[in-house]
Amino acid sequence: MSGPALKHVDSHKAIHEAALNEAIELTNFLDKLVRDSHTEKALKLAYVIVEQWETRTLRHAEAEEEGLYKELVEENPDLNEDIVALTRDHNLLRILIKEIKSTLNNDGINDEVVQKFQSLIIVDELHNQKEMEVLPEH
Repeated sequence: MSGPALKHVDSHKAIHEAALNEAIELTNFLDKLVRDSHTEKALKLAYVIVEQWETRTLRHAEAEEEGLYKELVEENPDLNEDIVALTRDHNLLRILIKEIKSTLNNDGINDEVVQKFQSLIIVDELHNQKEMEVLPEH
């Protein structure tokens, strides 16, 4: 069973916005460090951003998949297609994080990593919009 914050649209939206805004700020700072050739600082920050995505967004995604999404489909089977799409979004975020970690470990920091962090932000923004459409008003 999911917690009440996940089922309440306003609190759920606030959870998303807080994590996403933090990711945007960190990614913008990372982009500046990379452009200014502060490689060591940029690499350290990239690992912090990975941890931020893992602990804030992906952990939240797991909670949604384990509780909220199952409950929504049980309450309204017509939402199954939307839930499959939302879960796919989570999987895309996981894939991007895995690719970022691999690049950081093998090649260090580069513009490709920044672009993948920016891609995470775009996927998450679109995901959040759709999820707010799917959540019932409580």
